[in-house]
Amino acid sequence: MPKLTKNISPDEFREYYFLKEELKDFCRLEGLKISGSKEDLENRIIHYLSTGEELKENPIRQYPSNNLSEISLDSKLGDNFKCSEDKRAFFEKEIGSSFKFKVKFQKWLKSNPEKTYRDAVEAYYEIQNSGEKTKIDKQFQYNQYIRDFFEDNENRSLDDAIKCWKYKKSLKGHNRYEKSDLEALL
Repeated sequence: MPKLTKNISPDEFREYYFLKEELKDFCRLEGLKISGSKEDLENRIIHYLSTGEELKENPIRQYPSNNLSEISLDSKLGDNFKCSEDKRAFFEKEIGSSFKFKVKFQKWLKSNPEKTYRDAVEAYYEIQNSGEKTKIDKQFQYNQYIRDFFEDNENRSLDDAIKCWKYKKSLKGHNRYEKSDLEALL
């Protein structure tokens, strides 16, 4: 795997998997913003590698979060829903200590600003009871790899999965699990 430097081409950059911390280190070194998701960092770096310039981004407008005491079952979720501690506390109070902001539920919350917290609690139970696996987004390739590894190798350990992942991400190309990755365990 090549070292991430400003001399790497955007196409070559896309061919490899870099940890978020590696992306942040590169951005720090080149004077680029280090905030945002892994996808934000990747887009910033691709732009920089393509043009040599910093990507001009629109500032994110900050919205005040609802105070827990102000949230009720009839409150609207509102635009730009954020999974904050006060909202976690509200859902834990309504759903129980097993509540988690899982990806599918987060997506539901963000795409239904006109709905109420009551609707959200109902949606949470529906999502939990659906039994559907959540699609893992591109920036979480490690999680997808580990899931796919165990679907194919139920008798293997997490250490085995991680060894295969490290082998796979060192190779050029995609980072999806393949049976041939098990050669890293030989």
